[in-house]
Amino acid sequence: MTAPISGRSSQQRATEGALVGQGTATLLTTVEQIDPIYVNFSQAVDDMDKVRSAAAAGAVRLAEQGKAKVEVLRGDGTPSGVAGTLDFSDTAVDASTGAVSLRATVPNPDHALLPGQYVSVRVTLGELTHAWPINQQAVQRDANGAFVMVVGSDGNVAQKRIKADNTRGDAWIVTDGLADGDQVIAAGLMKVRPGAPAKATPWQPGAAPSQQGATQGAAQAAPGQGKPQSAAQQPQQGDKH
Repeated sequence: MTAPISGRSSQQRATEGALVGQGTATLLTTVEQIDPIYVNFSQAVDDMDKVRSAAAAGAVRLAEQGKAKVEVLRGDGTPSGVAGTLDFSDTAVDASTGAVSLRATVPNPDHALLPGQYVSVRVTLGELTHAWPINQQAVQRDANGAFVMVVGSDGNVAQKRIKADNTRGDAWIVTDGLADGDQVIAAGLMKVRPGAPAKATPWQPGAAPSQQGATQGAAQAAPGQGKPQSAAQQPQQGDKH
């Protein structure tokens, strides 16, 4: 008997000499495809609608069909180094959950991922066309939301309200509130006040405040034309088959 797919067989269900096929087919074993492996998960339809709306407004450039990236995450939320592509999206919404079923094909040459295993995934559906990665220590929050301090063209400190809903690594992804060329203060924030003069110096991650001129504030310049950033969904729970 030849299996229709390649993979690994599970424990045998019938032993040699056992009577089988009494009116119905007898399951002998199960062959599981290991490489590549499928990851099944779901995504809230409201989140998908937000991405589509952003794409229609030109704020997001969606990935081509079959090229949306799906990363498998470790238990602590960090990338595992295993990534595949989204290859299926259901055409209906599950009325009980308000979510759409999705599936990714993930390479698994080392057989580290096993069928039935639960994992978290991060799905990247496209790129933000105009956004800025700003170090988390530069972003402050109060009752009115997130803001940053910048050094204006007049050399004085100014406060700018921003929209920063997602992070990537140690940076907030800012999608609104900044302008190209803004100099965002990333160090010495306790010593600056709106309207006070400040001299911007290049920000050096990990450097001591005394080495950055913290008495006046070290500035992290926003990219000149905005920097494309991944428009990633929040990590989702999924299982492998």
